[in-house]
Amino acid sequence: MSAKGDPLAGFQKSKFCSTANVTHDVYRIGSGPAVIVIHEIPGITPLVTDFGRKIADRGMTAVLPELFGTAGRPMTVPYALASFARVCVSKEFTLLALNRTSPVVNFLRELAVYERETRSGLGVGAVGMCLTGGFALAMSVEPAVLAPVMSQPSLPLPVNAAHRRAFGLADDDYEAVRRRVDGGLCVMGLRFSGDTKSPRDRFARMREELGDKFVSVEIDSSENNPWGYHRGAHSVLTEDYSDAGGSPTQVALEQVLDFLARTLGLDDATAKDA
Repeated sequence: MSAKGDPLAGFQKSKFCSTANVTHDVYRIGSGPAVIVIHEIPGITPLVTDFGRKIADRGMTAVLPELFGTAGRPMTVPYALASFARVCVSKEFTLLALNRTSPVVNFLRELAVYERETRSGLGVGAVGMCLTGGFALAMSVEPAVLAPVMSQPSLPLPVNAAHRRAFGLADDDYEAVRRRVDGGLCVMGLRFSGDTKSPRDRFARMREELGDKFVSVEIDSSENNPWGYHRGAHSVLTEDYSDAGGSPTQVALEQVLDFLARTLGLDDATAKDA
């Protein structure tokens, strides 16, 4: 449920500084195991905080690091364009390289370790969205991360066939993730079927290489689809989310929450009653 008036109502704000002296504001709500929600362009919008509250309602702590933008500011096209322009010139984000992990992932991995240590060793979930979608996978190099969810992962930008199949990971990071998958790690991915920003080829390669450890959720956004998702639908959990009973995005949200709660050690009853 959205907080009326203030999108950040109920969130506690603090700062987290990495060992490389990278500092970002972090917003937290809830209790229990942590789920790091890595926001999309343009920033921590009211719809991102709504998603954080849904995590908290299921007995987990939503942890929202502010990587760019202004927390609580609603989405507008000019705001999105301005945020994207800032990301394009930031050294923390790698938009086009095929075999390079964005440097900001190091900050996110350290945040995951911090959240585990402050919660008596409980494992951590990670949900990336759009530009940051693949960061959840990259964070899985860190053993603290037990439940990675990639919502419409868009990096590297899909400018050609090779980029459409790429994961946006350095080779050694990819090998580390593969070892964790071989050891039982499951990865969830979500996208709309017609989304060219998060291409189907990327999910096809995920299925090829990660097998049944990749839980793929693809929502029909073809022309005349039964739920009326437009052909450019992109943000599964926020901007293009529909809360209508039984809608594919509502079902996808429940799958995400169930995956996080189950993997982080909350049984169904505890998660739903919390």
